Amino acid sequence: MRDTVRLYSQAPDGFDRATGASTPGAQSTLYVGKARVKAIAQSTGEEAEVGERELVLREYEVQFPWSTSLPVGVRVLPGMRVEVTASPDARMVGLVLWVTGAAFSDQATAWRIRTEDRA
Repeated sequence: MRDTVRLYSQAPDGFDRATGASTPGAQSTLYVGKARVKAIAQSTGEEAEVGERELVLREYEVQFPWSTSLPVGVRVLPGMRVEVTASPDARMVGLVLWVTGAAFSDQATAWRIRTEDRA
């Protein structure tokens, strides 16, 4: 595992009626540390339309060390995000992935989370 990531949840954006501007919700960091981020080979990218903007959804698997722990009572849920903060591949730094699901197993060698790039 040669990448460094930050797993976090983000509160809904706020809207200021006086200025008409949106402000990003508060972020709660759940994990910072080593991981392996790899594209899923079968993922060719699904096109989706959000508002008036076209998006291509690409799937990634993020593997955390088996010993990774989260705060008590917190589970990884769809909508949480994984940000790549360091990687041997400089093009991945800054990539933000959206969690779509997590796999659990008592005999796994790593903790695997399914994510997608919504760029």
